[in-house]
Amino acid sequence: MENEIVNKVSQSGLITIDLEDYYPEGERVLFDIKNLLFQGLILREKDFREYLAKEDWNKYKDKYVAIICTTDAVIPTWAYMLLVVQLEPVAKKVVFGDLDTLETIIYFEILSEIKVEDYKDSRIVIKGCSKLPVPKSAYVEITRLLRPHAKSIMYGEPCSTVPLYKKK
Repeated sequence: MENEIVNKVSQSGLITIDLEDYYPEGERVLFDIKNLLFQGLILREKDFREYLAKEDWNKYKDKYVAIICTTDAVIPTWAYMLLVVQLEPVAKKVVFGDLDTLETIIYFEILSEIKVEDYKDSRIVIKGCSKLPVPKSAYVEITRLLRPHAKSIMYGEPCSTVPLYKKK
């Protein structure tokens, strides 16, 4: 059969890693302390503690929460720590930083679970063009984790890749 169509990509032995497959479901929420500041400048401990006591923390149940202050105010470290005390029992994850930092930390934890030795001497394509908000930091981290083990690493789609690394 001269005209037989052969799928060379499937025969190439390439392993495709799609970081979207690791994207955990769950709402991401930014908790901004700026909304709790007196005159937009000062965190008053008594008022803050009253807020913490009255707040319904269940609205953060099973959510990923980033805590931050987006105004130029000096926030004592203990304020963030008190927020974690309230959020940690109900939220999936609580981090200090913005939503990009949250996404990075989530991915770093997930990628740290990968058994990189399973990719020893493999030809890997790290799939690009994600529809979900996969942070660039996740692409950097997966490359860093796999490089010592992989035979080669490419980025893109199996039919059109950018070579990144090839073991000598």
